Amino acid sequence: MGPSRHLAAIGVFVLVLRGCRLRSYRILDSLQYTIGMLDKKLRSFRYAVTGLRIAAREEFNFKLQIALACTAVFLGVVFGITKIEWLFVFGAIVMVLTAELFNTSLEELCDMLKPTHDPHVAKIKDLAAAAVFAASACALVIGLIVFIPYII
Repeated sequence: MGPSRHLAAIGVFVLVLRGCRLRSYRILDSLQYTIGMLDKKLRSFRYAVTGLRIAAREEFNFKLQIALACTAVFLGVVFGITKIEWLFVFGAIVMVLTAELFNTSLEELCDMLKPTHDPHVAKIKDLAAAAVFAASACALVIGLIVFIPYII
């Protein structure tokens, strides 16, 4: 390695060090911002957990879907399904529960905005319920594809 290569390597090393120092100053400058954001994120997480508690306490369909999800997890443990099958099972569970949470949210919002019967509100509620039905049907197909080979 010639002297020019050594100088080039040293130059790159110095540039990297300068970049690290500049980044560390930026990190220190933004520390106050990061602490404030952490508080906001923690509050956001608490709101999400509160929403899950409300759904689990007040919504029969959510309770039923949680029970079915627990059954699927139990069967997965008993049958020893593969990692890929677990991904599909958990994906289906999350898809159904998320659809149910959106459906419940839309129903609550519609009831708050329009307490009397309105055909537009009925259409919105029907469409949201159809989304839950579609997610549930897809989860059922996934469950059948994953678990039938173990049962037969």
